[in-house]
Amino acid sequence: MKKLKLAILDLYEGHPNQGMRAIREIVENYKNEFDYKIFDVRSKCEIPNITNFDVFISSGGPGNPLEGDGVWDKQWHDFLEAIWQHNKNTTEDKKYLFLICHSFQMAVHHFGLATVKERYSRSFGTFPCWKTDEGKKESFFAPLRNPFWIADFRNYQVVQPKVEIFESMGAKILAKEKIRHHVPMERAVMAIRFSNEIFGTQFHPEADPVGMIEHFSKEDQKDEIVGKYGLAKFQRMMEDLSDKEKIQKTSHTVIPSFLENAINELTCVPA
Repeated sequence: MKKLKLAILDLYEGHPNQGMRAIREIVENYKNEFDYKIFDVRSKCEIPNITNFDVFISSGGPGNPLEGDGVWDKQWHDFLEAIWQHNKNTTEDKKYLFLICHSFQMAVHHFGLATVKERYSRSFGTFPCWKTDEGKKESFFAPLRNPFWIADFRNYQVVQPKVEIFESMGAKILAKEKIRHHVPMERAVMAIRFSNEIFGTQFHPEADPVGMIEHFSKEDQKDEIVGKYGLAKFQRMMEDLSDKEKIQKTSHTVIPSFLENAINELTCVPA
């Protein structure tokens, strides 16, 4: 079987991160099915030509998802629109795209699906995430409990979804953030199926417990987290990372399900 082509769009702008390492490790598990290439979107303004690839993963990243330098961000939005229009206008050779965190927020803004705004404070750590009624039917989430557990690191949020635009696009809200019983705050949208081919999460489904435990156990990282969020928060996060039914279950489920679906759709031979 001829290998499929996968492009990984790195939006971290050279900032130290665990995301790209984790994405690469997941993709490496499918090295018999994919040849992949990484594009440095923000530092080098590298954007893949969609005609040369079958599947795309666009990463998280720092900063305001509503702002860019007027060059890389415009090219990224053009890239997203090109995939949308390609899929809209063909019944074969669809393009499959997974959007993570910063990319997810940019896509929500691009399509006008909801309000993207700064949070009152940074979300940092591991949290329960609740499936919506549509999320309970979502195959990528099927192996996960409700709530399932996520790694969430963000300064911005997606709120106030525009129902009429969701309906016109055929997009579906699949998950929302944890329930706050005593705080009158709207729950942010945490996952959207934009179309049959385009899927996105506000959280980091690539986050792997082993890598995160190693990273956060470093003295400087631990000191920074404890200083900002307290020892109890640090200990709770490390406990969640050690639980095989929490972050590990999510990392072994969501992106692998996306990749396996793309492989099946792109390589199946019609009867």
